Amino acid sequence: MSNHISRRKLLIASTGTLLISLTPFARAAQTGADIVASRIWPATAYTRMTLESTTPIQFKYFQLKNPDRLVIDIQGSATNQFLRELSNKVLPMDPYIASVRVGQFNPETIRIVMDLKTTVNPQVFSLAPVASFKNRLVVDLYPTATVAMEQEKNDPLMALLQDYSHGKVNSDGTTRPQATASTPPVKKLPENKPPVTQQPPQPSGTPNKLNRQPVIMIDPGHGGEDPGATGPSGLREKDVVLAIGREVKKILDSNGYKTYMTRNEDIFIPLGVRVAKARKLRADVFVSIHADAFTNPSAKGTGVYALNPKGATSAAAKYLAQTQNAADSIGGVNYSTDKNVNNTLFDLTQTATINDSLKLGKDVLNQLAKINNLHKGSVDQANFAVLKAPDIPSILVETAFISNPTEERLLSNSDFRKKVANSISSGIKDYLSTAVLARH
Repeated sequence: MSNHISRRKLLIASTGTLLISLTPFARAAQTGADIVASRIWPATAYTRMTLESTTPIQFKYFQLKNPDRLVIDIQGSATNQFLRELSNKVLPMDPYIASVRVGQFNPETIRIVMDLKTTVNPQVFSLAPVASFKNRLVVDLYPTATVAMEQEKNDPLMALLQDYSHGKVNSDGTTRPQATASTPPVKKLPENKPPVTQQPPQPSGTPNKLNRQPVIMIDPGHGGEDPGATGPSGLREKDVVLAIGREVKKILDSNGYKTYMTRNEDIFIPLGVRVAKARKLRADVFVSIHADAFTNPSAKGTGVYALNPKGATSAAAKYLAQTQNAADSIGGVNYSTDKNVNNTLFDLTQTATINDSLKLGKDVLNQLAKINNLHKGSVDQANFAVLKAPDIPSILVETAFISNPTEERLLSNSDFRKKVANSISSGIKDYLSTAVLARH
């Protein structure tokens, strides 16, 4: 009997010891963040790491030198497979992260250590659930201001992203420090393009006397954390439109135009920064490329859209604008608390710009009608955030419905994508052949 009691006491005591040793981790798992996904998006402009959780993530972070490291402590949580997988998601081509280490710093804290290849300017913030995403912790690694300014000699994106992270870029692409100042000369991007055998198109009238090439900004929608729409078989909008955008640039470059892209890799760029880059490079034309989606998979056809800041000209255009304008929320933007943007200064300019946008849209739509059925026979309008440059004719091209199984197959075909690119390029050239360009 005494042996039985002793064994029972021993069992209770050992069980209690076991419970005490596990309690801190169990409590962390029960009350803290449960990480359900981890992602790393490396890019030249910046690298983003995202952790997704069922509950808001409590965190702290700090930097260490010699060597450069970024340390992130996540409170009230425990390591799991999604965190352990982070180290395998670092790519050799990542310009900022050399490696990632994850460990249980104490019973209540996960510590993530990023070993860096260079000094960075980190932006760490949380995002509430949106669309299919749960709570997110976002870590953006930007280059230092000095590096960003040096990079700006070739591409203003670096410096604009710096400005955006500090709330200096407005939704219409104007930057607060430079909104009323003249834009400095921009050096041409170094390009390896074949010798130009054809003279670039010279618009009639005043522009002929200016003797300059039109500047075109191509904007492949979405990117990085924001995949855009996804087709029935898994084709992602962000991949399709990047491929088309690259083809458009290739065609226009071969015709001697100055052509730039808002993104040329799988990276998320806020809508305002896309517009700001076009304005910084003094673009004459801005064309945003997308692949449409709708709740009804039978919806089909190609469409072209222009800005209408006062509303939409159709229910479909209104729906599309709402989905496209959600890109910043889905892609993940660290919004500035300063929302004071005065658009009245641009009202008169924007009215004229919208009229030019409708002309550009009509020329592009006419070309696209040769390769696919049109969703609507005219340029539709809605309040698209990415078309809000007050002084640049801007359109949004929905190449086809990626949500339609038949048109998804078209978009997955490289020959069709080249036809789309040729049509967009031809429409741009048609517009520029008669457009009156601004004096730069």
